[in-house]
Amino acid sequence: MLALPLLLAGCGTSAYMPNVPNVPMFTQKGELSAGGHVTPKGNITFNTAYAVSDHFAVLLNGSMLSSERRKRDMRHNLLEAAGGYFTTFGPENNRILEIYGGFGGGSSERTEKEEDKETGEMTYERHDANFSKYFVQVNFTSKRKRSLRLLNREFPLNYGTALRASYLNMHDYTLNNVPGETEDNIFLEPIFYTRLTLNPAVQLQYTTGTTIGLKNRDVLTAAYSVFSAGFVINVGGLQKAR
Repeated sequence: MLALPLLLAGCGTSAYMPNVPNVPMFTQKGELSAGGHVTPKGNITFNTAYAVSDHFAVLLNGSMLSSERRKRDMRHNLLEAAGGYFTTFGPENNRILEIYGGFGGGSSERTEKEEDKETGEMTYERHDANFSKYFVQVNFTSKRKRSLRLLNREFPLNYGTALRASYLNMHDYTLNNVPGETEDNIFLEPIFYTRLTLNPAVQLQYTTGTTIGLKNRDVLTAAYSVFSAGFVINVGGLQKAR
């Protein structure tokens, strides 16, 4: 039964557009991480995090989208905060496990536009929603010594996986300015990422993943996957290649 949402992820529209998960890859107290990512649809994610102690960190994430196209206008905003545990293990402590839990909220505005082929008259359908979000996220990253050779230089590569489970709940929804039925949903979001290290502080990141909705909904659906490119900056703590 889970295969169907997997196939449908990335199709249709939804009041929820997932942001890129925050994966700071912390190893000790004092490390600071900041990153920016963008999807082909134009959804921009900003992530920040700070290691308060050797095993506890706090996160602040945000995303925004503003798009005007021939058939659809969209605006989407999301802000969330989280905290949790991180640790290193394995040979030379080259594997990182992070577990975070957090909450946030956002808004979505979507206008569907349709033109009558005979008269040229435009019709509009506007959806407005505000929602809250609660999530748990587990990150696993491997820092084993792999690299990409390019232009006679070696660029270290890191690989990782994030699994995020999110509960979203609308607290108001209107269709063409008329109050409509609010919805909730539970989303499972398996994410895979690759980082290419430019220098000890700066990395390029490619992210891909999908969104699985566990409830059958009309508005709060698993319509968008996570596919993005961006960068991550890590400073402080141990000054070693990531």
